Amino acid sequence: MFEAQQTGDRLHLIGRLDASQIEVAREAMNRLGASCIVDFGQLEYISSAGLGMLLGVQKRMVETGNTLKLINMNRHIREIFRMAGFDRIFDIE
Repeated sequence: MFEAQQTGDRLHLIGRLDASQIEVAREAMNRLGASCIVDFGQLEYISSAGLGMLLGVQKRMVETGNTLKLINMNRHIREIFRMAGFDRIFDIE
């Protein structure tokens, strides 16, 4: 189960983001037009498909002069981002 809820400039990712939920996440991310905070506080899991989708969104945001800030990652997800080198691509708090 995965859900993406937007409140103001913050997008909350909830549940498990795997290949079966990529379209739900992509639709939510494609609605982002300006810089945004993505809150991972309720995200339990992210697959490589989720990582790839986020990378595509980050590229689109940078091309338009915007940014994504990723916050509240649990230790496991933060380690995945570090191992993939995404900690050098994304602004992670």
